Parts: sequence; structure tokens; C-alpha cells
Amino acid sequence: MSRRHTPPFRADHVGSLLRPPELTRARAALRAGTIDADELERVEDEAILGVIALQRDAGLQAVTDGEFRRTSWHMDFIYALEGIEQVAGESIHVQFRDAEGEYDYAPPAMRVGGQVTLPHTIFAEAFTFLRDHAEAGQTPKLTIPSPSMVHYRGGNSALDPEVYSDVDAFWSDLTAAYAQQLAGVHELGCRYLQLDDTSLAYVNDPAQREHIERIGGDPDHLHEQYIANLNRALADRPGDLTVTTHLCRGNNQSMWAAEGGYDFVAEALFGDLQVDGYFLEFDDERSGGFEPLRYVPPGKQVVLGLVTTKRPELEDRDLLRRRIEEASRYVDLDQLCLSPQCGFSSTEEGNRLTIDEEKRKLELIVGVAAEVWGD
Repeated sequence: MSRRHTPPFRADHVGSLLRPPELTRARAALRAGTIDADELERVEDEAILGVIALQRDAGLQAVTDGEFRRTSWHMDFIYALEGIEQVAGESIHVQFRDAEGEYDYAPPAMRVGGQVTLPHTIFAEAFTFLRDHAEAGQTPKLTIPSPSMVHYRGGNSALDPEVYSDVDAFWSDLTAAYAQQLAGVHELGCRYLQLDDTSLAYVNDPAQREHIERIGGDPDHLHEQYIANLNRALADRPGDLTVTTHLCRGNNQSMWAAEGGYDFVAEALFGDLQVDGYFLEFDDERSGGFEPLRYVPPGKQVVLGLVTTKRPELEDRDLLRRRIEEASRYVDLDQLCLSPQCGFSSTEEGNRLTIDEEKRKLELIVGVAAEVWGD
């Protein structure tokens, strides 16, 4: 076994990275009206050049812009789709947790009030900047939320019945928009695309399945519907575009929202979803065991998220190697890679680590991957 030259890589990462203080200050200044959008873009550009170098210095082959131009990992994209709007009031409450307690988070409400279309390739300018400034040996990766995330937030109740009396028509329009997005980013030179999908991890949690039932969904089969529609969006993707998906159980300022192993979705997730690889959260007992990996077919890569982004303490190298060995009992070692369990900054506030602690975690992943699979 050896270093992989196509994504996902032996040492990889999910995408979002901690914002530097100057970027945080600039965003606050824009909201206060003391700088304009052009000045914010200048600060963003400088910060992204710095985070490209951070990834290079850590030894990573994949490079992102850290999602530095976004407020959240998914809503910036979703609101850019034609037909989707932020409306007054609150959407469903999400209960985030950590070792100290619980936090009730109510994001702004979202409504599908018009026909869903893709007005332009979303994040085109952001990806082009990353593409043009990535260094030799770095493969630019773009991360976007999966189509499932457009629906999971409010379910069918978020659809205006005068626009979509038939939910199948909604899915047809949404997956067509995503197919256009994939073609658009490929034309820009993107060859590594990640579809982030918390819903396929959330539905493993019995409490989340109860919520799905309360809002009129089918908790036993929603994941199968999501996988089928993901496949519709991916059906005509370019042959040289690697597509992975990332599943986690929530990530907001070092807190999480759901728990449970991948057992409930594993057979459909690994057997039916037509992606090239899976970024899976396995950093603590919330994530369950490796047994569901027995459903992973040959030819698919599994990126083990064994290094947490929620705490600054550095994982033990020997323990990471032992856990990789344990996972290899269920799927061939050559199909495995290593990464953090989630992004370091799914929201602009970021998790409770410093940038130096973040870099040490990335360096640890690169080092352990070299020890396990060779360089």
C-alpha cells in the first residue's frame, strides 16, 4: 500500500478551518457598517492565502479555502438557490450538547417559495480563487451541502403547496439544479467535490427519527429517499470528478446534536449511494463501532474521522493506529484513509481550539497516515 494520488487522500480533512482573528474582526466591521464588501473581500483573500499555506505546511494533499467566505457550512449555498428564501421566525429547534450541558439553537426559518433552479454556479468565484492560488501538489476541494440538507431542515412543510403540491416535482427540480452545479464547478476545474450531509448521520439517532415522524415524515425510509435523490443528482456527473460525502452528527462551536452508530443506514448508504468515498465520524462513543463498514463494497474509500475537532487535546498516535487496524477487520486497509471527524469551523465562530492546535491535529493525521500506508 502507498500514498494515494487521487482523492480522497490517505491524510485528508473535511473542509472548514478556523478563521483568523483579522477575518472575524472584518466580518464584524462589515455588519457594523465600518467597512464595505470590497474591504472584506481583501481580508478574505489574505486569510485564504494564509490557510492554503497552513495546509501545505501540514503536509496535506487536499486544499480548501477553509470556507472562509461563508457564515455557515450549508446555508450560504442553500439560500443561493433560486426559489429558496429565509423567512421571519424560527425553523426547527436543534439541541446541541457538549460535556457541560445543552444549548437550544434555532436557526432562521427557510421556505421553498418558488421553483428551485440554479441561477448561477454557486461559489464559482470562491473556487476560482482557490484554484488559482493552490500550490504545486495541492488538489483544490470544494465542499457544498447535499440536496438532502435542503429538505431535512423543514421537511415537506417547508414547501409552498402552491409551488410544490407534489413533492416529487420538488425533488426533480432540486436534483436538476445540483446536476447543473456539478457540471458548472467541473467546468471551472474542480475535480474533488464533497457533499456534506448531516441528515444521513442524524437519522441513526432514535430521537431524530421521532422528530421526523412528528413533522410528517417517514423515519424508516427517509434515508433511502435521500440516497435515491442524491443518485439522481450524481447520475450524469463528469467521469473525472471525484465526489465524496461527509456525515457527522452536528458541529457548532464544539457541540454536537445527534448520536448513534451508522447501523440504521449502513446497508443503503454503502451499497446504494453512488459516491467515491465517505468521510465518517468516529472520534468517540457517540459514533458507534466499525461494524457497519462491513457493507462497504470494493472500490469505495472510507475516510475514518478518528481525530476530533471539538477538543484541543492531541490524540495518541498508537491508539489511532490501533483503531485503523480495528476498522480494517471490516473493510480492506487499502480502502481506508484518515481525517478529522468534522470541520474545525462549521460556523464562523469556530470550535474551541486555537489555530496552532488545529495545525498540530492536521500534522498528526499526516504523520499517522504515512506510518500506516507509507509515503
